[in-house]
Amino acid sequence: MKKTLGILALILATAVPVTIASLPVPAAFALDAEENTTIAVYEKANKAVVSIRTQGGVGAGAIVDNRGIIVTNNHVVQGNRVVQVNTSTGRSYSGRVLAVDRRNDLALVQIQPQEKLPAIRLAKMSAKVGQRVYAIGNPFGLDHTLTVGTLSRIAPNGDLQTDAALNPGNSGGPLLNSKGELLGINKAILSPSGGSSGIGFATSIAPVQRLLAGTPDRAGDNNSIAANSPVPRQPQKRPTLGITIEAQSLTILDVQPGSVAERSGLHPGDRLLRVNNYLLNSPELLQQALEERQPLVLTVMRNQQIGLIRVSL
Repeated sequence: MKKTLGILALILATAVPVTIASLPVPAAFALDAEENTTIAVYEKANKAVVSIRTQGGVGAGAIVDNRGIIVTNNHVVQGNRVVQVNTSTGRSYSGRVLAVDRRNDLALVQIQPQEKLPAIRLAKMSAKVGQRVYAIGNPFGLDHTLTVGTLSRIAPNGDLQTDAALNPGNSGGPLLNSKGELLGINKAILSPSGGSSGIGFATSIAPVQRLLAGTPDRAGDNNSIAANSPVPRQPQKRPTLGITIEAQSLTILDVQPGSVAERSGLHPGDRLLRVNNYLLNSPELLQQALEERQPLVLTVMRNQQIGLIRVSL
């Protein structure tokens, strides 16, 4: 018995330590080429997908210019001049509707970021029936959801048909190729129930390129804003309320005498909650709303009571 224990002790003492990292990965846990491509597409494009909110609902959009140009659907913005845009980092911006293409259900929205944003490149290769496609959007409010499918058909008008699952909230989001490039903008589904039925549609890249050609700062275009855009040129001087606010709580610290804020009835100690019924969570969002030079309705908390204050610039 003692000999047996001695042998066991010797085996334990001389065993070579084996770390988990040194063990080979079983084939069952390895990703195949198709899965790696899907993951790469999502990681490349996801940060450039935004959610767009209006009083009518939630849609998606694709950042196509790192200065803040976003492509979405015309029916997502629903005739609004200003929409709320939330990026993948959680930042919220006030987005100006620059131009719309009602025929192709497209719209351009611009935000004013302080830094360059991730952007999705437009595809250079023509779409082909049978190729793999990837959709990212916000179905039923589930932000940044990825679905995968096949390009099933290209309609005579250029619209793309796919069996990638599209649902309410995917509208305005990108349809991508296997390089993570923009093939189209998702816009509709064919479904008697209102849910995904395996037949979804996207506007192809050609109308997107034509609409982008009419946006500001694009070379070779004299019309800096499309003729059907409801938004005037941005003024040179930035409008202001004449207040000093605490950046985190958005509480007013000071009101300048004779300012717009004083005339509107804002007081030190007021906490700003919303602007035009959009959640206000940064001074930048307030400033972007002011730059529209339109009357504002501020939701304000004062002495633990919430009220509305109308502001005319």
